[in-house]
Amino acid sequence: MIGYLGTAALWAGLAASLAAALAWPRARSRPLAARCTAGALACAALAFVLLESALVTHDFRIGFVARQGGRDVPLYYTVTSLWSALEGSLVLWLLVLAAFAFAAGRHRSRRAATVGGHHGADRRRAATAGGHHGTDRLQRIAMTTVMLVCAAFFALTALAADPFAAADPVPADGPGPDPLLRGHPLMGVHPPLLYLGYAGLMVPFGYGVACLITGRVEVARIRAWTLVAWIPLTAGIVLGAWWSYGVLGWGGYWEWDPVENASLMPWLVATAVLHAARARSLRAWTVALAVSAFLLVLLGTFLTRSGAVASVHSFTRSAAGPALLGVLTAAIVTAAGLIAWRVRRPPSDARPATAPLLGSGLLTALAGTVLLGTLFPLVADLVLGERVSVGAPYFDRMVVPGLLALLALMGAASRRRQRLARPIAGAGTPEGGRGLAWPVAAGAATVAGLGSTGRHSVTALLAFGLAAFALAAIAARLLDPAVGRRRMGVLTAHAGVALAAVAVAASSGYAQQAQGRVRVGESLQAGGYDVRLDGVERQAADGAMTAAARVVVTRHGAAVGVLRPSLAFYPARGGSPVARPAIRGGLLSDLYVSVSEVDQDGAAVALRVAVNPLMSLLWASGGLMVLGGLLTLTPTRPRTSPGSALLPTRPRTAPQPASAQGRTPSEAPCESEPSSGSANARASGAGGASRPRKARMP
Repeated sequence: MIGYLGTAALWAGLAASLAAALAWPRARSRPLAARCTAGALACAALAFVLLESALVTHDFRIGFVARQGGRDVPLYYTVTSLWSALEGSLVLWLLVLAAFAFAAGRHRSRRAATVGGHHGADRRRAATAGGHHGTDRLQRIAMTTVMLVCAAFFALTALAADPFAAADPVPADGPGPDPLLRGHPLMGVHPPLLYLGYAGLMVPFGYGVACLITGRVEVARIRAWTLVAWIPLTAGIVLGAWWSYGVLGWGGYWEWDPVENASLMPWLVATAVLHAARARSLRAWTVALAVSAFLLVLLGTFLTRSGAVASVHSFTRSAAGPALLGVLTAAIVTAAGLIAWRVRRPPSDARPATAPLLGSGLLTALAGTVLLGTLFPLVADLVLGERVSVGAPYFDRMVVPGLLALLALMGAASRRRQRLARPIAGAGTPEGGRGLAWPVAAGAATVAGLGSTGRHSVTALLAFGLAAFALAAIAARLLDPAVGRRRMGVLTAHAGVALAAVAVAASSGYAQQAQGRVRVGESLQAGGYDVRLDGVERQAADGAMTAAARVVVTRHGAAVGVLRPSLAFYPARGGSPVARPAIRGGLLSDLYVSVSEVDQDGAAVALRVAVNPLMSLLWASGGLMVLGGLLTLTPTRPRTSPGSALLPTRPRTAPQPASAQGRTPSEAPCESEPSSGSANARASGAGGASRPRKARMP
């Protein structure tokens, strides 16, 4: 019964998505389009609940449950096993996509709501001023694009994945999810957060396509929806690194794995969108970036679910791979065609803002570098028939210089945007807030101090020095009482990036480790710790046979504690044992102990001991970035919105007041629908001075 209902829900969701896509372009059909969008969400939610209930009740008549479920799997990991394999992960994808589509469809601007209440001549004047009708048309085209994406994934899930297909024969029990996906609680948080970030970028993509079709731009909407997606995507990437650190047993948290890169590339481009959207002169660039971010999401979805790359994060090869490739190809061709059509228009005479241009350009270049390193092995295998490996040396050599440049730019941009010339203690200029002398001195002192303590790599010294420069500039900027909540959020996120650079440089360049085969009573030493093997403990629970090495840890003769790194083997799944490291976290460093082999008689084990500095700072820096995004997302008092043309043209009516003319592009607000705009529209309807007409592309 569940199988039939689930399949029917998927097909009904496809029908609702297509109906919504057909209804959204017509203004009179907006209520019908909204109901169809809600229906698609209801169908996705029903499919999710049905598949989850089949897992929880161990309904092995469903093929997905027979392959991923198990009676001995704890309830938490039974629930999370829905997104541990291809079919269930696509159902979660559908739920998040439909939820974002529903939210985007319900969002209507204040200006549209206000102007929409006018009648007759008032509505015509508002439309002439570029008010309700232009904004509403942009949203309707964006929603059409969004619902077409939802329809494509409903069809993909129903036809290629078929999560509710019946099992034949029906087993009495199942093997449970992949052992790597049932040993850490972050499995319930990390993938859903990534999906929220990925699916959230669909809405800016829709608005980007709408901007390319109409020639109008709502940069504030693109930026706002990008920020909504950026926050969970950031959290998901950081928690994924934490999960890798605590589960895989190799002692690291980032390996430049193709699937890891597939999450990093959209994040870099989405961050570029947030920076480019600050400048009116970069509106066309912002649109192109918003479209590219979701195209990278589709590429990552293909890499993860097609079996094209070998990774612990990817799924096995399936029939969904060719279908995903078709969706990706159609999206790329459509977007490239629209962009090529628009770039033939004459360029803008506006002078580009330096900081947003450099920041978004650097981030885009980094994303391109990662994309090249990720796809090159696939292209070489396809074209040349050769197996080529692109690993950490390439990424370290090509990506690290760009990251260092970003640190320098963050510090300089933080000081450049200081508006009030108030004396600040320790600042290097009479104006206090505007000078860079104090941050430069902090960076130079950091490099000099660390350089005098011993041998350090040039890259590490540059990372520490530039991070100190950026943090000092950010701290000075935060002392300005004129800093608003949104600007405080931006500075907080930048501080998180700078602290992450410090933690990455420290953990990758200054970790101490030792490994070897030790017998009971023998020890390994690393970073001042003495780790002695005291014995081996074996047990069977939750479908796993576990062999744990009991090790006694001392430091400088003082007892620290007892740790139990282990190997877990799942007979129902087969394969190799899974390492479960033991980590003793600290404020300045982590003690990381893992086992790779245990003798049958328990007399000896292969042990690895590492002391990783500043790991707690790395996780805290991710929290700061997320906090900064949340602060930036909070609403503030709206101000006048910039124009909405891809290529700004001269207004045809009276010039703006002097106060508005004096505003620089870098001070352009981010609010999408200012109350002042509605007030101006009302004034126009009452016989007041009309607003400048929103220009279109010629």
